[in-house]
Amino acid sequence: MDAQQIGRVLMVFGAMLLAVGAFLYFGGRLLPLGQLPGDFHFGGENWSVHFPLATCAIISILLSLFLNLFFRR
Repeated sequence: MDAQQIGRVLMVFGAMLLAVGAFLYFGGRLLPLGQLPGDFHFGGENWSVHFPLATCAIISILLSLFLNLFFRR
């Protein structure tokens, strides 16, 4: 692996970290993760279960699109 390939890998990982950081910082204001229709929450007096189905689907789609942009040759 030469220096040019290492540089490319470092830039891709840096861009991914920047995207994840921006998503975590701005995500709560732009997209109410965990509170979407399709996120299920069940609870009783002493217990609760949260199953974020819609949130997981959206995150999966966004990550797939992002990774395809960077790793497509």
